[in-house]
Amino acid sequence: MHHEKNPLPQAVDVLIIGNGPVGAALAALLGRYGVQALVLDKAHDILPMPRAIALDNEALRILQLTGLAEDAFDKIVIPEVRMHCPMVGQFGRANTSGSLDGHPKLVTFYQPDLERSLRAQQRRFDSVRSVGGFELQDLAQDAGGVSATLLGEDGMQQTVRARYLVGADGASSRVRSLIGQDFQGRSYSEDWLIVDASGRERQAIDHVEFICDHRRPTPHMPAPGGRERWEFMLQAGETREQMESDERIAALLERWIARDDLKIERKAVYRFHARCCERFQSGRVFLVGDAAHITPPFVGQGLVAGLRDAANLAWKLAWVLDGRAAPGILDSYDEERRPHAREMIGLAKLMGRLVMPSSAPMALLGHGLMRGLRLVPPLRRHFEELEIKPKNVFRNGLFVPPARGRRLRRVGLFPQGLVRASNGAIGLSDDVLGDRLTLVGLGVDPRAQLDSALQRRWEKAGGAYLQVGLHGQKGNAATPFVEDIGQALLGGGSAGSLAVVRPDRIVMHEGLHGATLLHESLALLGP
Repeated sequence: MHHEKNPLPQAVDVLIIGNGPVGAALAALLGRYGVQALVLDKAHDILPMPRAIALDNEALRILQLTGLAEDAFDKIVIPEVRMHCPMVGQFGRANTSGSLDGHPKLVTFYQPDLERSLRAQQRRFDSVRSVGGFELQDLAQDAGGVSATLLGEDGMQQTVRARYLVGADGASSRVRSLIGQDFQGRSYSEDWLIVDASGRERQAIDHVEFICDHRRPTPHMPAPGGRERWEFMLQAGETREQMESDERIAALLERWIARDDLKIERKAVYRFHARCCERFQSGRVFLVGDAAHITPPFVGQGLVAGLRDAANLAWKLAWVLDGRAAPGILDSYDEERRPHAREMIGLAKLMGRLVMPSSAPMALLGHGLMRGLRLVPPLRRHFEELEIKPKNVFRNGLFVPPARGRRLRRVGLFPQGLVRASNGAIGLSDDVLGDRLTLVGLGVDPRAQLDSALQRRWEKAGGAYLQVGLHGQKGNAATPFVEDIGQALLGGGSAGSLAVVRPDRIVMHEGLHGATLLHESLALLGP
């Protein structure tokens, strides 16, 4: 691995502490938006161990946004999640087959692969630099920026001046401590043994299974490269040493793998927590990923939440640094992300209670009830089609709330589907939207009603245009045009309307009058 000897730059626009998957994704996004960023980490190399294992369609869409190609890292598509109870049998299932907004609904992956591809992506941008062997010691903020005191492996201190600093330094975040945001109150916490076995080609299960046994709840799933994972909840009185012994692990896995065939890639007892900061921002310092919120893994949303943080924050920093928006827009990061992160933690705790009934009567009651609910079609659909997952929709933030009484299809993420560009190339619509704020015309030319002065103001604020037409239609030369061949964008009777789509693919505004949308969107960006 290539280690840079030259000292750190004295000043940088954004300093990111932590080059795990969330810090790396944030750096790649900042690179994409042309921001000068420095990523520092204690370690030089990627930790070669699997940790996070699941990604949903939204996370894959954010990775697409960072510039990762679909085959940048291996994934296994998970068609369903089953919940099984020794007493009542299968009492719940979630259908995760099919795709949403251009990506599979649920995949498992191998974390070192993902981190390698994100770091390779960072290296494509001249404006991004990543350096290992540095630890943050202290930080001081003033009106113009943040001074970070860093300790190098050689014991020498250095100071880097940044206009903004982001803590992506994980669950025991130093940045979080320094801005006085340490997690408050009691955490729900439990100890689990995680075992990753390798050499399971053609033998591993092809779905995710929760064995909800009150004696020993056990989630179980496949991962790429012939891997398979089990998670065993520790019982009262069991210690890490006992559980991590090869003998105990062989016994636990005996129902699936003969002792002689067992190849353990990793075994570790982890303590699962559910914690969330009071604020994800303090002045010019921001927290992302596990530094801001820790969720138990029962809905596989830990890393997904961190990637959402990165996508939300990156473009806002870029727009402020570029002078396209007022610094006040940065307050919307906490406002948009914290409520959703909290809801996800709540859902994970609820799922945890389903997975881990405290006793046989509770298991019978809970699982029997869940099984009974499956006989009620709307409830069954709610659970099985993953509608239980909180939608990434904001109550407050950097968008114009829909007019009352107008039932808009879009608050939250703009849909993504297959489109054909005027040169005949077929691809996903986000790739056509690019890195700008885009006024999208659904079946209409978005520039038709705009005077040239307003168009100039919009373009100066980082704005662009896109017209979406029906399959088979052709556009005029002046406005970028795509055909909606996957029919994901024009559905739902929205033809004739316009939408302002943010670089993170959140709808900022929607309506029928382009000039009004642009004036109100520009007002949101500030002076």
